[in-house]
Amino acid sequence: MHVDVWHEVAERGAGRAGLILIGVMVALAVFAPVLSPYSPRENTDTPAFSPPSAEHWLGTNDARQDIWTQLLYGARTSLSVGFGVALLSAFISVLIGGTSAIFGGLYDRFWMRVVDASIAIPDVIVIILVAAYLRPNVLMMILLLSALSWPGGARVIRAQTLTLKERMHVSAALTFGAGWSHLLFRHIVPDLAPVLVAIMIQDARRAVFMEAGLSFLGISDPSLMSWGKMMQYARVFTYLEVWKWWLLPTGIALSLTLIGLSFTGFALEGVLDPRLREKDDHHHDGGI
Repeated sequence: MHVDVWHEVAERGAGRAGLILIGVMVALAVFAPVLSPYSPRENTDTPAFSPPSAEHWLGTNDARQDIWTQLLYGARTSLSVGFGVALLSAFISVLIGGTSAIFGGLYDRFWMRVVDASIAIPDVIVIILVAAYLRPNVLMMILLLSALSWPGGARVIRAQTLTLKERMHVSAALTFGAGWSHLLFRHIVPDLAPVLVAIMIQDARRAVFMEAGLSFLGISDPSLMSWGKMMQYARVFTYLEVWKWWLLPTGIALSLTLIGLSFTGFALEGVLDPRLREKDDHHHDGGI
C-alpha cells in the first residue's frame, strides 16, 4: 500500500492509537533480548513469587523465572502467528475466491461446497484432533489456523470479484486474452484493497486470540513461551498476590494487541473505502 495511505491512517485518532499499540508490541517482541538479560526458561537466583523490583520488573513465578522476560517472548509467538495467518489465509482466500469467480461452472460450485463444509466444522475440534497426532509448533499453528480462516474470506472475495469482472478495464483485459493470474493479481486484487485489508486484520486478530486460547488449554508447543500459557500457569496461583504482576500484565498485553489490530483495521477501511471516507468527512463537517 502507498505511504500516503498510512499517513492518512496515522492522522485518524483510532488509526494512530492502533499503529502505536502494534508498534509497541512489535518493538517489545523484536528487542526482547535487549530489554531483558534473562531467557524465558532461565531459573534465576531470586526466590519464587518475588514481587516486582528493579532486577525483575514483573517479579518471578513459581519456578523463579522472570515474568517480564516471558511476557516479551510471548509477544513474539503471538505476533508471529497473527501476521503469518493474516498473510497466508488472505493469499488462499484470493486464490480460491478469485479463481472461483473467474472460472465459474463446476470449479466454482466445488470450492463453494468446500467453503460451506469448512465453515460448518468447529475449529477447536479440528485443532484438538490435529494436535493429538502432530506436534503443534508455530509453523503448524500458522498452517492450521490459516486452513481454518480462509473460507470466510474466500466467499467475500468471490462475491467482490464477480462484481469487478464487469468493469471496463477487466473486460478489456479479458478481450485481449489475459490469463487468470494476470487478471486476478494485476486488475482485481488492487481494487480489492479495502476488502483484503479488512480480511487480513480480522484473520490476524482471530489468530492471536485463538493462539492464546489454545495455549491456555495446553494445545501448543511446550518449548515455546505464549501469553495463553502464562495465563494458564498464573491462574493456578490466583489465591496469592502474584496474580497481580503475573496474570494482569499478560491479559493486558493480549487485550492491547487485539485493540491495536481492531483500531488499525477500522482506520484503514475508512481511508481505503471512498464511501466511508465521504461519511467521515461529512461527520467532521458537522453533518448528520
